[in-house]
Amino acid sequence: QGQLVESGGGSVQAGGSLRLSCAASRITINGYGMSWYRQAPGKQRVFVALIGTSGATTYADSVRGRFTASRDDVKNTVYLQMDSLTPEDTGVYYCKIYATSNWGQGTQVTVSA
Repeated sequence: QGQLVESGGGSVQAGGSLRLSCAASRITINGYGMSWYRQAPGKQRVFVALIGTSGATTYADSVRGRFTASRDDVKNTVYLQMDSLTPEDTGVYYCKIYATSNWGQGTQVTVSA
């Protein structure tokens, strides 16, 4: 089974930006859609973005226009550029291979007002 490792989380002020990475190993991602999810404290994990094998993207309403998912199949990595962050974006962000139960360990994003 492939391994996914997220990175790039941190603490920022509202209005700031972060770029998350999800690096895959023991699996090549070029045949898979890749998803991003997040889990706020005390809440369920929710969908954030999906990037298909062609690069087509889908976003949750709450992040559309602020977040951008991308992929580099040569580097076997997907990215989530997050701009105009708000405190409501705080949570642990996870990547996942679409339609599988293969999750990364998550990276914490904290946005202060």
